[in-house]
Amino acid sequence: MSNLNASQKNIQVQKWVAALSVFLLLVKLYAWYRTGSVAILGDALETIINVVAGFLGLYSLTLSAKPRDEDHPYGHGKIEYISAGIEGTLIFIAGISIIYESIRSLLVDSEITRLGTGLALVSVSAVLNYIAGTVCIRIGKKNRSLALVASGKHLHSDAVTTVGIVVGLFFVYLTDYQWIDGVIAILFSIWLLYTGVVIVRRSIAGIMDERDLTLLQEVVKTANANRRASWVDLHNVRFIKYGRVLHLDAHLTVPWYLNIREAHDEVEAFHRLMRARFDMPLEFFIHVDACMEFSCPICIKSDCPVRRHPFEKRITWTLDNITEDSKHRVEKG
Repeated sequence: MSNLNASQKNIQVQKWVAALSVFLLLVKLYAWYRTGSVAILGDALETIINVVAGFLGLYSLTLSAKPRDEDHPYGHGKIEYISAGIEGTLIFIAGISIIYESIRSLLVDSEITRLGTGLALVSVSAVLNYIAGTVCIRIGKKNRSLALVASGKHLHSDAVTTVGIVVGLFFVYLTDYQWIDGVIAILFSIWLLYTGVVIVRRSIAGIMDERDLTLLQEVVKTANANRRASWVDLHNVRFIKYGRVLHLDAHLTVPWYLNIREAHDEVEAFHRLMRARFDMPLEFFIHVDACMEFSCPICIKSDCPVRRHPFEKRITWTLDNITEDSKHRVEKG
């Protein structure tokens, strides 16, 4: 799938999410109006956040799909992290709001009516939210869109909250213990607080270019399994993600006697290998290092015409040693 097609698909999915959020907000507000349940009111408050987040996510995906320009040489993909951070913050605020309303309802001892209608309406909304959230997360992970994954997790959290509310209100319906309404709302608001913190944490990690262990592990696995004899060493590997585009920086050590064309061929072989592994646009900034005398003991090139020292040990690239700044060598005891 091309970058353009993936971006357009993300936008299309987010449009449906925004439209669904508006519809479910109206459903929940009507359910609250009919029942007077503070738990349903809290659910409706979260859905208001869904509406805001849905349109914010749509804006961020539309902007991130724009091609790079003079002012944004790496594209506009970072907006997805900002959008996800705002959405996580809104989820956290919704959790605080629900706790406040729940405590107030416990103190005021409000009355709940027409529970049957309310239960039916919010049950339908939970099913729709969970389905939509699953689609968002699946497509977002496939296309590596944090904004779409954040929207999906928000919808899932909304669905889980609603299920808890339905269960709580069902017990209220059976027992007429109306204080259960407020207690259930408080318990599930704690889930919202946790979800909001997790999403904000991930967005900050993206903005700060925190290393992605999953991506680096794939590089390690692929490079070790397809290592060429002239790849004497691999180090100083870095990944940066801008929207759907990955930027990979690395230092590749090759035999010092290769000419420019031959060294370029080794770099191109590394490019092809990584592009085949990652199903998304990938840019490279590969610095070619010439091997030094201390590289001989780790060099696996058996036909090296200028070897100064015998081969001693093959260095297996790992998550830790490929990110080191210096070239690898055999440690002497």
